[in-house]
Amino acid sequence: MKTYFITGISTEVGKTVASAIVTEALEADYWKPIQAGDLDNSDTHKVERFVSNTKSVFHKNAFALNTPMSPHAAAEIDGINIDLNAITAPKTDNHLVIEGAGGLLVPLNNKDTILDLIKPDYKVIVVSRHYLGSINHTLLTVKLLQEKGFEVAIVFSGDEHPTTENIIKKMTNVDIIGRIDEEPYFDKNVIAEYANKFREKL
Repeated sequence: MKTYFITGISTEVGKTVASAIVTEALEADYWKPIQAGDLDNSDTHKVERFVSNTKSVFHKNAFALNTPMSPHAAAEIDGINIDLNAITAPKTDNHLVIEGAGGLLVPLNNKDTILDLIKPDYKVIVVSRHYLGSINHTLLTVKLLQEKGFEVAIVFSGDEHPTTENIIKKMTNVDIIGRIDEEPYFDKNVIAEYANKFREKL
């Protein structure tokens, strides 16, 4: 069984939808270690609504913070400190999809970042969405992961932008799982369609 860590080149690039698609494609378990803000409609709630299969289990956050900010700042407001030792992946006999928060170097405390949550045997899926500066952000993210020795793949999110995607493919030489288009909405049916498309590449 494999663990897949879903990260993004920034915030609001489509990590949660990508996580739902991978979870559905593999009938995997899902876990978001740190949720900051939106606790009544968290990413776990969203993924659970998107997933059709009955095998997936949705595991509780290690930290559920009240403010939609960087985890280190949200934790400070809540009067707590995020300790890496308190973040342990749930035990499961199934594949596990882990969704990060923001990008790789989002701080958890004064010394640890999201990157420190990724174990050597995890496959990392980077969600890249086109905007001015996204090539730089994608290359920096992938290069850092490659330097650390991780197996890396990319999912593109949003409207197709061939010149951006082509240079990212050439300069990273990683697997491209597919693209999540700018859909009018996402629901279980749309997620299931993408799950069927992506399954072989996972």
